[in-house]
Amino acid sequence: MSQLMNTPEAAEYLGFRPNTLEVWRCHGRGPRYCKLGRKVVYKKNDLDSFVTANEVNTLDSYCESSGGGRR
Repeated sequence: MSQLMNTPEAAEYLGFRPNTLEVWRCHGRGPRYCKLGRKVVYKKNDLDSFVTANEVNTLDSYCESSGGGRR
């Protein structure tokens, strides 16, 4: 099983405050989480997937990945 983190640990990993994750949970947003009784935990791979899903490609990053470079 992947590493489990509580809300403060997950927030630190993502660079947010714990309150941000709590608000996102209330609004049905943010990374996937698990409820174990009353305890909320996040899987590290779910946090990584959340970051990947929110990547924004810029024109420069597209040119770099396609080998085109800047002109």
